[in-house]
Amino acid sequence: MSNDLPREEDDWLVDDSGGPAPAPPIAPWRLLVVDDEPDVHRVTQLASRGIQYKGRGLELLSAYSGQEGFELLRDQRDIALVLLDVVMETDDAGLRLIRRVREELGNGLVRIVLRTGQPGQAPEQEVVLAYDINDYKAKTELTVQKLYTTVIASLRAYESLVTIERSRQGLSKILEGSANLYQLHSLREFASGVLGQISALLDVGTQGILCVRALPGATPPVLQVLGATGTFAELAKRDCLDQSDPVYLPMLQAINAQHSLYEHPNEVLYIPTQANHELVLYFTPPWPLAEVDKDLLEVFCSRIAAAFDNLHYHMQMARAQEATVVALADLAEYHDSDTGEHVLRVQRWTSRIARRMAERGDYPEELTPRFLELVGTASILHDVGKVATPDAVLFKPGQHDPAQQEVMRQHAAIGAAILQRAARMVEGQSYLSIGAEIAGGHHEHFDGHGYPQGLSGEQIPLSARIVTVVDVFDALVNRRPYKEPWPLPTALAYIRERIGKQFDQKVVEAFLEVVAEEYPDA
Repeated sequence: MSNDLPREEDDWLVDDSGGPAPAPPIAPWRLLVVDDEPDVHRVTQLASRGIQYKGRGLELLSAYSGQEGFELLRDQRDIALVLLDVVMETDDAGLRLIRRVREELGNGLVRIVLRTGQPGQAPEQEVVLAYDINDYKAKTELTVQKLYTTVIASLRAYESLVTIERSRQGLSKILEGSANLYQLHSLREFASGVLGQISALLDVGTQGILCVRALPGATPPVLQVLGATGTFAELAKRDCLDQSDPVYLPMLQAINAQHSLYEHPNEVLYIPTQANHELVLYFTPPWPLAEVDKDLLEVFCSRIAAAFDNLHYHMQMARAQEATVVALADLAEYHDSDTGEHVLRVQRWTSRIARRMAERGDYPEELTPRFLELVGTASILHDVGKVATPDAVLFKPGQHDPAQQEVMRQHAAIGAAILQRAARMVEGQSYLSIGAEIAGGHHEHFDGHGYPQGLSGEQIPLSARIVTVVDVFDALVNRRPYKEPWPLPTALAYIRERIGKQFDQKVVEAFLEVVAEEYPDA
């Protein structure tokens, strides 16, 4: 073997007496020998000892037939180089394998070096023109030095092709992944999406944690936890990192340096945004990142930053909309000192019942994530039409006469009309559109004997069917201008008795489960 090649016997020079821990192993290049002669495998193993390219050694795989080679290449997609015999189980087994790899498997990356002991069986010029191979060698020609040159040249070409392909796939994943990030509506969803896309981008399972710097200017920095995976999952239960957490120091170093730090196994992405937020993502890939991976991550970071700012603005608008909804509800019944507490109770119970129904699998087509996000706040608007109801009728103690009942009933249609007009100005499902359904439908009865339209069953919007139960329950167990509060058991008995008449059975079942959690001793 040439003196220029690394030698196995030089291993004794490695000092194992102590010092820094060894660097983590780097995945070797994988080389497949396909030949029906066992001696060829043994000789190749000996001749390739110590060959390294860019700090990575070789892992040799063996196949003794064309079919066996095909199965290995089908199942092991990271093989870089194939040293392939022509004559094995048939005179053209190697040539058939080339066609199957390129056409059937669609693998254009693996480098294939045809190595034959019978050049006359597969003439070089014909084979090079007819088959997608990268080199042609006679077995007698492939000396140790020639093998070294062939392997290194093939690995260099394979690495270049893989880099181009990874860049192409990575950019495609970035475009797809960043588009998905713009569809998320909560910080937890956003963090989960970012960590998942990082893992997909690198084609490895990664564990990580995403934080945003809270309280700008605070010293030391306060890092709010947005999400975490793998061994860091427990940290997701906290609001902020402790300075004693192992991930805090590398994240702090990235913030102080104002750029990403790639120091395997501590990889930290520093992601500043146009709106002056600072995101920090710590993750642990199983091996050091290649340059192409770092370049792709930097591109993805710019997408993450833009998506985070978009989410931040979305959340600000959502909070502003919610505050407006609460103000509208308060305006509708501002004379009633209990209104604020009433609408907040309706909001809380409506949200909980809707989530419980989703967990139970009820009405899956209607109980979408967007519906669950909006219905609680929209429920606050259920009585917005009362703004048009005279106080003398609205707050009259005792029972209303028929004329006053008719005036009271008008508030449902008035509220629905007000909110429908406003909802037409907003594209897609919104607090206002669901609020209009609730305002117009929460006095409808499941058996069709309610008002204002006499709807029945599932003709009544699901949002209204939920609020119907909540509104009646809250009115029963709390003092109102026209009545004293009922005992909880009496109110629950009334709700049960009205199943199928006034209330949807599935809504009541979910409601009773939530009541059992809220009042375990009831």
